[in-house]
Amino acid sequence: MKNKLTQANSAHHSGSTTAKSSALVKSYTKAAQSASTRRSYAQDIKHFKAYGGKVPCGPETVAEYMATFAGVLAVSTLGHRLIAIHKAHIDKGLVSPVGDKLVKRTMQGIRRTFGVKQRQVQALMKDDLVELLVTVAKQKPMKSARDKAMLLLGFAGAFRRSELVALRVEDITPHAHGIELLIRRSKTDQEGEGRTVFVPLAKSEERCPVKALEKWLEIAGIGEGPLFRPLNRHDRLVTDKALTPQSVALVVKSAVGKSRGLDAAKNVAGHSLRAGFVTEAAGVGLQTSAIMGQTGHKSLEMVFRYVRASQKRQIPSLL
Repeated sequence: MKNKLTQANSAHHSGSTTAKSSALVKSYTKAAQSASTRRSYAQDIKHFKAYGGKVPCGPETVAEYMATFAGVLAVSTLGHRLIAIHKAHIDKGLVSPVGDKLVKRTMQGIRRTFGVKQRQVQALMKDDLVELLVTVAKQKPMKSARDKAMLLLGFAGAFRRSELVALRVEDITPHAHGIELLIRRSKTDQEGEGRTVFVPLAKSEERCPVKALEKWLEIAGIGEGPLFRPLNRHDRLVTDKALTPQSVALVVKSAVGKSRGLDAAKNVAGHSLRAGFVTEAAGVGLQTSAIMGQTGHKSLEMVFRYVRASQKRQIPSLL
């Protein structure tokens, strides 16, 4: 009887351990992707299923789906949908139809027909920022201080919008000539190795990102946690949580829209600040390695897009 009880207890303990391990495995596999990536894939699959697709499915279904929305959706969007469909199959241990020759040839034909040119937002240069700061200054005190700090810091640090809103007071290290900011995680650093970005003091205090950030934190009474937070229509903080990445784009679009009109606002996004830094840096002759050190770019090709554009503008007239 004792042996039977021992065996039962052992089996129960083993089952509990397995269940616990399973929960841990699920939590870690979930952490392998960011929440925004999971939401994006979920939306892609939702659209695919609304069309009539299902998981699992054959290559013919996927090819028909691609062909149906070719010219309706951007080529890059269709490519993202393929990744989502592929992942939905792989995650369930199923054979993915995306690797089939029919799907590959269909997508190849769509790319040749519609092209793969990426939408490029307008880069906001230093002079553009100076103009926008005049507009931002006309807002209510808190919003004016916050938006000014976001625009200047986003430009000077060449931050991705997700990096900018993820910054916390604890990530700031003051120095005599500026501040060092810790980027805990980014698009190209999903495992969180982290990197630091130095933002120097500007010659002009009026457009100094460090001074603007200090003023915002002081006026908002923020001593810990996220740097940039939502405000209500009464110009008051409504939560201690951080703004969303989309909020950076809204701040940029709002400032450009009020300064130059709604049509101009369509050509800018949160990425305009980062693009502006790279373009401006290339224009003044900053070395590519220094630019990449600030932006965190892993590929030279991505930086060269801006460098080449800047170099083209410097070609002298031969007439």
